[in-house]
Amino acid sequence: MTLARMFAAAVARQPETIAIVDGEVRRSYGDWQAEILALAGGLRARGLGPGDRLVAVLANRREMATLYWACQYLGLIFTPFNWRASTPEMAYVLTDAEAKAVVYEERSAAAMVPAAAEAGLAAEMVIDVDASGEASLAGITAAAQPFDGEPPRDDGATSLMLYTSGTTGRPKGVPRSHAAEQYAALACLAQLHCRHGEIFLGVMPLFHTMGVRALLMSAFLNGRFICQPTFDAETVAAVIAREGVSTLFLVPTMFHDLVHHPRATDFDFSSVWNIAYAGMSMTTALIEACTEKFDPELFSNYYGSSEIYSLSVCTDMVGRPGSAGRACMGQTLRIVTADSERLVGPDELVETGESGEIIADMASPDAFDGYWKRPDADQKSIRDGWYFTGDLGRFDDAGELQLLGRVDDMIISGGENIYAEEVEDVLAKSEQVHGVAVIGLPDDRWGERVTAFIEPAQQNATAAALDAYCLDSGLARFKRPKGYVFVRQIPRSASGKLLRRHLRTGEYEQLSDFDNTL
Repeated sequence: MTLARMFAAAVARQPETIAIVDGEVRRSYGDWQAEILALAGGLRARGLGPGDRLVAVLANRREMATLYWACQYLGLIFTPFNWRASTPEMAYVLTDAEAKAVVYEERSAAAMVPAAAEAGLAAEMVIDVDASGEASLAGITAAAQPFDGEPPRDDGATSLMLYTSGTTGRPKGVPRSHAAEQYAALACLAQLHCRHGEIFLGVMPLFHTMGVRALLMSAFLNGRFICQPTFDAETVAAVIAREGVSTLFLVPTMFHDLVHHPRATDFDFSSVWNIAYAGMSMTTALIEACTEKFDPELFSNYYGSSEIYSLSVCTDMVGRPGSAGRACMGQTLRIVTADSERLVGPDELVETGESGEIIADMASPDAFDGYWKRPDADQKSIRDGWYFTGDLGRFDDAGELQLLGRVDDMIISGGENIYAEEVEDVLAKSEQVHGVAVIGLPDDRWGERVTAFIEPAQQNATAAALDAYCLDSGLARFKRPKGYVFVRQIPRSASGKLLRRHLRTGEYEQLSDFDNTL
């Protein structure tokens, strides 16, 4: 069954139940479906049809969720992207995805408008949600007849394409079929023990797999999806209390800000019975703080990826930091030798207790089939029917998976994937920089703190000046280093390769004459 048919079944089951809340706006399943079909009709009138890719660069608002479901009814491939990305990043995605249309909003306009022009999109296919008149999303909807056709039936067709960072820093398209998306949502519902009518806080971005998962889980259970465009701890706490949110599925950074807010003792989380996190590790201290503040019936770590959503799950995190539990239903995991110099085979297993790269069976029902137009990425990540995650882990004596970080140098900060070399490439162009290496250092709030180690080229080099340089360069704001360390020499091997592990263990000489404060 395709996703649109799953949604239609939910509407038929409980048409009067509230499905979505966006501020003061509340829509029942029946009323929301009418809005979805009206928008689908407007998009069809613009010439969009099955298989076309529509890029959405929006925060979590009702229009974004409505657009997702309209695409499912039309058979379009919903392709969300980070609204905080830079113009070059947006232009790359529009071109790479072969987008036929893009929908954006005021907060993403400064980057998206020139990106759409660079990508050569027709003016009528560049749609501003916040505009007025015929060119707006509302105008397109009002000018056409609602979609009245049959929803797609081929659940093997692509319904979604997420973009995730690649080994060269370029985003990679991850096509996801209706069947894979449906199974991912159902598996998540089952393994997080969600209940009929759950109220989900929709604050994880809908360009992330976690955000899409919450939207689908809500619909499948005739639950309620509470739109939250951005995360602010105090605002989110008020929304949780007002709407009676029952399930929180967030990244650890968000949990950190909720439990460590100066007014955290005033926050009412009594409606929340089920909390879960994904996307990055959670420290022992944060696990204890969340346990104390939420007192949840279930506290889970759901380990997955855009490529294969359900890898493993642990539903009892108290006293078990770092545990990712056991393989999800329908999945088999292995730990193999981690070697960045060659392509390791799936049978090169390490001994129990030893660390290595985590690999997952591609036969899993929620696995993707391969990257979009990236045979190089397929060669690196898919071998003999196994997906090589790029994550380090080990199985403990009880057979549970322990996550240890990344095989490569990807930094996960605040739930965002940040590629170290991309940041290094920007900083290396500064006249103040002779050499640079970027790593992620442990941080209670962010998970990992993007930190730049600088061999200065000028005596007046400062962290503040380099931060300003990053801003002027077009590097997305969330990728900027949050810390700078000026060093005499960046550790390198005899062949000139960066020895990042020496930076992590403090094997460098820091220069005290340079200002490293932001």
